[in-house]
Amino acid sequence: MSYSAPAPIVVIPPAPRSVRLARTFWLLSFVAGLAVLIGSFLTLDSHLERLRTVVDQMSPGGGPDAVTTSAAIVFWGSLGALLLVILLEAAALAIFSARRGWSRWLMIPLLAGQVMVMVVAAAFLVPEGDAGSYVVMLWGAQLLLAFLGLVAVFVPSAGGWLKAARIQSAQVRPARTRQ
Repeated sequence: MSYSAPAPIVVIPPAPRSVRLARTFWLLSFVAGLAVLIGSFLTLDSHLERLRTVVDQMSPGGGPDAVTTSAAIVFWGSLGALLLVILLEAAALAIFSARRGWSRWLMIPLLAGQVMVMVVAAAFLVPEGDAGSYVVMLWGAQLLLAFLGLVAVFVPSAGGWLKAARIQSAQVRPARTRQ
């Protein structure tokens, strides 16, 4: 028997305020992004009509079936790219919540990629008029919230929380036994 054996139950300290705030910002960011995706899906017909004219102007003389297919590919490709970025960011947030520090570095290129995808998708998913201004406002809110969440994961208290996980996992590892 030894007094140096760790306790059988590992006490998990609560996440600091910065980590809880980061999660909240990222989750609200996902909600804003999903609102745009759902709104675009619900107005599918108007988007496809608008995109048919855009595709026809870009390559005049194409057949109506080719124009319709190209418009559908552009629309669904834009929605798919935006959804993929949101899912990758959600996976990075889940990994961060599991106290893996490397995931916060992954969030930086994911956010930069989100900006690039939004710039490309804006040409296809932002309608004219008031509906377009709502899409732009939601995307702006999504980027702002994601950036605030990114800043919050790099706050020193979040780093201390991650460091405590590494120290705790090093102490809890079972000793190797010879056989």
